[in-house]
Amino acid sequence: MGFFAKLASLFTGHKELNDEFYEEIEETLVMADVGINTTENIISALKKKVKENKIKEAAACKELLKDSIKEQMDVPGDAYDFENKKTVILLIGVNGVGKTTTVGKLASVLKKQGKKVLICAADTFRAAAIEQLTEWSNRAGVDIIAQKEGSDPAAVVFDAINAAKARNTDILICDTAGRLQNKKNLMEELRKIDKVIDREYPGAARETFVVVDGTTGQNALVQAREFNEVAPVTGVIITKLDGTAKGGIAIAIQAELNVPVKYIGVGEKVDSLKKFDPKEYVEGLFAD
Repeated sequence: MGFFAKLASLFTGHKELNDEFYEEIEETLVMADVGINTTENIISALKKKVKENKIKEAAACKELLKDSIKEQMDVPGDAYDFENKKTVILLIGVNGVGKTTTVGKLASVLKKQGKKVLICAADTFRAAAIEQLTEWSNRAGVDIIAQKEGSDPAAVVFDAINAAKARNTDILICDTAGRLQNKKNLMEELRKIDKVIDREYPGAARETFVVVDGTTGQNALVQAREFNEVAPVTGVIITKLDGTAKGGIAIAIQAELNVPVKYIGVGEKVDSLKKFDPKEYVEGLFAD
């Protein structure tokens, strides 16, 4: 989080509130992967707050900047309502972002809340995806529905839904293929899965989470945006936000897509996925 440490240092002393001061903030936010559009909105909101509060010194701006950032990241009050309903969750994301491991971690999070969770291995094209997910289901202590590599993903989801209903499962989590480079194939595959869920489990609540790698910066925003065009994304999970990422990407994704970041991955263990708290996150970015 070095960029935010630099940002925090701008507020020490009695620096004058001039164009150079705002430009330094702007440059630092962009370098921290907040993105140009979101940065401009943050700076604009900051200037407005400075004027309204008749602030004259830079040191008094720090909390106002935090507030301006938090305003870009509001998580709706019903973001986690799905936890208390019969729900089907689809996880989408390109290969390599930690999607399959995130399925296992999310299953563990929900199981610890007392939910009966079932995992569906619908990423049937990537070599070793099923074996990897089986290992993570064991770590999380939940059951998995899988077929052999190359099976039709919609057929696996069909089996998983019937198993979920038969076992009175609370939440079914489906891993899906990550082939964004061929949007047409991906859209067709997700459409088939959607049809199966609509037909076989019409009463279930639906969530679609896109998983992105926090260390890839603006590329993560591009992926999230493109997946949002393919499927109606209801939440974002950012992996690898364990101190190595620049951090601002969580702000950019939430502000620019108007889709809440719901979970962040902060390590490799099964219990290293946690709910995203924007206020806590922003305070952490500015911590010494």
